[in-house]
Amino acid sequence: MEEGVSGNWPVGEVVRVVFLGPPGAGKGTQAKFLEKKYGACQVSTGDILRKAVHDRTAVGKKAAGYLEKGQLVPDEVMLNVVAERLREKDCAKDFILDGFPRTVAQAEGLEEILGELGWKLDSVLCMRVPQEMIIQRLSGRRSCKKCGNLYHMVLNPPQREEFCDRCNGELYQRDDDREETIRARLHVFETQTVPLVHYYRKRGLLREIDGVGSVEKIRARVFRELEKGAA
Repeated sequence: MEEGVSGNWPVGEVVRVVFLGPPGAGKGTQAKFLEKKYGACQVSTGDILRKAVHDRTAVGKKAAGYLEKGQLVPDEVMLNVVAERLREKDCAKDFILDGFPRTVAQAEGLEEILGELGWKLDSVLCMRVPQEMIIQRLSGRRSCKKCGNLYHMVLNPPQREEFCDRCNGELYQRDDDREETIRARLHVFETQTVPLVHYYRKRGLLREIDGVGSVEKIRARVFRELEKGAA
């Protein structure tokens, strides 16, 4: 961790944070650090949706067509998913939203949900990463069909190119990690999600994070910005 950054949050304070940023910006990685540090539950809409698609639930069937094309899932579907998750016991008051909201309409819907629960956001952290770096990060990812273990063919490669080190299962590239899909997702982010930056900046909640560098350095920047918000 960078010098002078303690990552301490005032005792008794509730942590309610949103991570914004393009796919592959490192939101999930940093959200997990905050989950471990502060005991707040991580709500990853991407994980929730992928599980729903895999399980072929009603929401999963609706979402599948959009995800395969790199398009955003409709606001109504996403708001229902998030509202249900925030009402679960492990999210009692403290949460880290990863991948939601993605549109101003979703942000307004989230504000209504939180208002019904008597809560409000503490900070909105926006990760900044160059587009070509994101494409490199995501297109190199591989997943194990058997156990779900994740690899990166450059940053964290398996010992054998096409097989999992843990269970010897076959590795594959998810549809949303293919370059053409990634570029489509980045275009959607630029056109539909960027207005959120202005939305949250006007409300005094936005804190921008340089997402380039080691995981540890980025983590230190995140902690530092949270401390500013808690001061």
